[in-house]
Amino acid sequence: VEAPIEAENPDSKLIKIDGKVFSIPSPLQTAILIKNSGTNYNKDILNEPSKITNYSTNFKKAINLGVYGADLGYVTMYSQTQDAISFLTAVKSIADDLGVSSAFDLEFVERFDKNIGDQDSLLALVSDAYKSSDRYLKENDQNDVGGLILAGGWIESIYFASNAVEMTGNIDIKQRIAEQKTTVYNLMQLLMPYYSNPEFALLIDELNELNDLYEQVESTYTFIKPTVDIDNKTTTINSTTTVDISDDQLKAISDKILKMRLDIIS
Repeated sequence: VEAPIEAENPDSKLIKIDGKVFSIPSPLQTAILIKNSGTNYNKDILNEPSKITNYSTNFKKAINLGVYGADLGYVTMYSQTQDAISFLTAVKSIADDLGVSSAFDLEFVERFDKNIGDQDSLLALVSDAYKSSDRYLKENDQNDVGGLILAGGWIESIYFASNAVEMTGNIDIKQRIAEQKTTVYNLMQLLMPYYSNPEFALLIDELNELNDLYEQVESTYTFIKPTVDIDNKTTTINSTTTVDISDDQLKAISDKILKMRLDIIS
């Protein structure tokens, strides 16, 4: 059964591979939501930058490049300058190893240093660098690496969200976690071509188990006619999806994300 593809919105990034479109929410948008909920900065939930030496396979490097990217967005969001530099160094090191260093080159580092203290500029820089690496990977037919970066960033950001809900009980963050049903399906489809690789197979199997948990979450889709602005050539999607998640379902999903995240960063 084909899952519905979410319409493009500022929270999502549409990926087109082999004619299929995948929608994956940006970790930066989740970080913004967490900070706006009044949740305090918590360094303990981040992956240690010193762990980069543990990641020897390309699989581990790629998925943790996604993790560190989400961490970099998170520390930047909270204006933690010193931590941001540590995570930027980790990101640059893994990107060099994977051959996507063009996105995190010397010019990027210099611009990052120059804009320290300007949160909006830094966030735009991080976002652009990840778009640039994604473009590079697609052009060089390395969709496997690109898919892992997306998966790592998404898992880390939902791990942050789970922590924030536990601390604050914030309804908006709870809703954000509940809405990820389509994302899990999209990630599975994105990675499925590489199932013959044992590392990929383990991750896809875990995503499949997470998908089973999401299947139990009730969602109601309400179609509302899109608004078309002919002058500006834009179409605004007005349809809504309402998700009803119980505390038990939320805990099961959060526990699964925690386990997946520990496997990734270990």
